[in-house]
Amino acid sequence: MRARHVSLIVALIVAATTPFIATAQSTSAGPGQAYPAKAVRVIVPFPPGAGVDIAIRLVTPKLTEALGQQFVADNRPGAAGNIGAELAARAPADGYTLLAAGAPAAISQTLYPKLGYDLLKDFDAIALVATVPLVLVVHPSLPVSNVKELVALARTKRGELTYASTGNGSTPHLTAEMLKMQTGIQLVHIAYKGTGLAIVDLVAGNVTMMFANSLSVLPHIQSRRLRALAISSAKRSATAPDLPTLSETYPGFESGTWYAFVAPAGTPRDVIGRLNGAIVKALDMPDVREKFHAQGADLLFGTPQESANFMRSEVAKWGKVVKASGARID
Repeated sequence: MRARHVSLIVALIVAATTPFIATAQSTSAGPGQAYPAKAVRVIVPFPPGAGVDIAIRLVTPKLTEALGQQFVADNRPGAAGNIGAELAARAPADGYTLLAAGAPAAISQTLYPKLGYDLLKDFDAIALVATVPLVLVVHPSLPVSNVKELVALARTKRGELTYASTGNGSTPHLTAEMLKMQTGIQLVHIAYKGTGLAIVDLVAGNVTMMFANSLSVLPHIQSRRLRALAISSAKRSATAPDLPTLSETYPGFESGTWYAFVAPAGTPRDVIGRLNGAIVKALDMPDVREKFHAQGADLLFGTPQESANFMRSEVAKWGKVVKASGARID
């Protein structure tokens, strides 16, 4: 989608949500009232059921309990999350509109030549939530049992092996490009419209491999319709401790999607601090930890500054991969 089309859609959304904003402003806190004094909207830039939507909805009820006001998830999907992100960037910096940010926003900074927001300049980091690594899976007909053997095979079959992704510029796509960059192998990219279609073709043997969310491929790994070679996290996952990391073979290799809370730039520091404390406390609750771990997610804890540093490093990392791969979306 071209940038001007994204901006037009955002303008229409802003117009459509004017009554919501007006109502919120009419009930805003007066001088001396503690934050939050009214409901807080958390814009989720992907549809219900997406990974970031699930993650944020595990945290928002705990924020409601801790801070005494409703934290309401507001799904605003479209343009790889850019419509919701731009909408949040234009919101007042008063702590009553937050954004559920993630890896796609970091990738978009380089992937889209024209973008209506800057993740690092237009937002203040609040807190990291979790990261979900990807699993490198191959069709069982491929005669490899680890990453070294896969790379060796790819070198003998230059340009013959294919990999599936959930779209140009997606995290699975660029993670495979990272592997190509580190190893010098050639792979053919096959983009699909969604994880489900990609996995169906992978199980059928129509593509060779894929970096996929662990939840999506775990049933197929257990049934031996797919073979797992490695995981993309820096450390082995507690949910699959026997699965080696790619960094054990290629030091420094780390990828995956992640989730974080951010607010429009200029949000008062005391508001940022209060939100950070409540989010960190929520993530440390046993029931929340258990639900995240059941999804193969690793919880992230950090101060607003540590969260900002993490996002800055993600923008830089994915920027290099996007440029090296030549991926662009107008």
